[in-house]
Amino acid sequence: MDEDFDIPAADGMMNDDLDLPDEAPIMKVGEEKEIGNQGLKKKLVKEGEGWENPESGDEVEVHYTGTLLDGTQFDSSRERGTPFKFTLGQGQVIKGWDEGIKTMKKGENAIFTIPPQLAYGESGSPPTIPPNATLQFDVELLSWTSVKDICKDGGLFKKILTEGEKWENPKDLDEVLVNYEAKLEDGTVVAKADSKEFTVKDGHFCPALAKAVKTMKKGEKVLLTVKPQYGFGEKGKPAAGAEGAVPPNATLQITLELISWKTVTEVSDDKKVIKKILKEGEGYERPNEGAVVKVKLIGKLQDGTVFSKKGQTEGEELFEFKTDEEQVIDGLDKAVMTMKKGEVALLTIAPEYAFGSSESKQELAVVPPNSTVYYEVEMVSFIKDKESWDMNTPEKIEAAGKKKEEGNVLFKAGKYVKASKRYEKAVKYIDYDTSFSEEEKKQAKALKVACNLNDAACKLKLKDYKQAEKLCTKVLELESSNVKALYRRAQAYIHLADLDLAEFDIKKALELDPDNREIKMEYKVLKEKIKEYNKKEAKFYGNMFAKMNKVEPANKSGAKEAAAVSIDSKA
Repeated sequence: MDEDFDIPAADGMMNDDLDLPDEAPIMKVGEEKEIGNQGLKKKLVKEGEGWENPESGDEVEVHYTGTLLDGTQFDSSRERGTPFKFTLGQGQVIKGWDEGIKTMKKGENAIFTIPPQLAYGESGSPPTIPPNATLQFDVELLSWTSVKDICKDGGLFKKILTEGEKWENPKDLDEVLVNYEAKLEDGTVVAKADSKEFTVKDGHFCPALAKAVKTMKKGEKVLLTVKPQYGFGEKGKPAAGAEGAVPPNATLQITLELISWKTVTEVSDDKKVIKKILKEGEGYERPNEGAVVKVKLIGKLQDGTVFSKKGQTEGEELFEFKTDEEQVIDGLDKAVMTMKKGEVALLTIAPEYAFGSSESKQELAVVPPNSTVYYEVEMVSFIKDKESWDMNTPEKIEAAGKKKEEGNVLFKAGKYVKASKRYEKAVKYIDYDTSFSEEEKKQAKALKVACNLNDAACKLKLKDYKQAEKLCTKVLELESSNVKALYRRAQAYIHLADLDLAEFDIKKALELDPDNREIKMEYKVLKEKIKEYNKKEAKFYGNMFAKMNKVEPANKSGAKEAAAVSIDSKA
């Protein structure tokens, strides 16, 4: 047959009106199965490799032989000696091919029996294919090149030229290093750059680069087909410097290679401590709270002034500190707990997590008030604090007691967030006490009560009233007559406007401790709040009844007028 026989799509037939499954049927060699419900059949001749199948948009390469049901051959790529290439799922071939080949694996050989409605229909393809012909194709899937519709709107396609390494992709905050070359459809180069670095969220050249690079792996090289909406749109782009002009509504072909990237993460939830990894660390372990870390570091101001330098020169001792012990600024403390051994990172720390609004004299320079500071840190080594699951029972009780005392010191210093964390950690050590002896359970209970009560006091100071109420309830589950727990829960209820519950707790606390001055004062405050609430409620209902009384006479007046009209009409 003619060499230009490209299994064209039949007129007026679209793939989206088919009700066909996305998954390939599981088959054995020699078995034949129907694909979908329109009569397409597949018989497996030879199994393929792996488990992947090509998807719509992928560029596939096949060998095939096409015959009528009586065995008459009408085309064969095998006889021509040239594999046939086409884009799957784009209507470039008959629908039976688009749907059948997406069920195949690499190297697989199958025979497809394709009914007329999925082939050339009533018209056929004269002179070789008669009207309403059922066709058979012996197809071998040689290979395919993955082409992804990145934005799922047909505006940006990615064809992988070289596979990348591992599985990670860059994120919005990361700094990527790329090579790229952008051409118009006629082959004119409009831009080219080697080793270009940019932040993903800020983008570069055109929107397509940032969108594509987020789907790529390290070392991956791709060809992008960029429609105007992800290029330069209706306006195009004038020539500037080394970059050529891009005409309005131009489609671009961009070759893009992702060389590497630096991972950038937000260490604090408020985005005021940022970490950029300059060198990846080893393994998965990171320091925990209470770990002893050894680091090399350089601290700088925004203008480059070095105010701190530790462990940098040969023979100089490494800088050692214990995490979560306020031995360093908060931002540095938080950041090192996200680092692996051997990792080198650049930290950007806002004043709130650095030296705050006060001037701070460091070993090499003064840090002015409200300064954002920058640290380059290398995590040389660390020894993690012992976790509870590695402790025996006496060690757990001892650790809980120690954390409680640390919490008390922090509470007295007005550091309620940090104190709360210490109390929470103390309770975690002794939460599961099923294996404890009776004496140990007694000690653990006393610690739980003290820590939860103190934590509730922290939450009240931090205005986290819901959590304060929960902590007091936990204490009352252990000691139903704990006066402090009743008193603090009542305080939480007052702030949560649960005045009835607050009154219940305060009355019970006064029954247990009638001479407690603090509770009496709180009851006085509560009574005032109840009085105020009742006054507001009375006013609200008074206003509501007054409005109702105004509406009622108006309704009566309207009724009388209606009656008068009715009487008049009868007269």
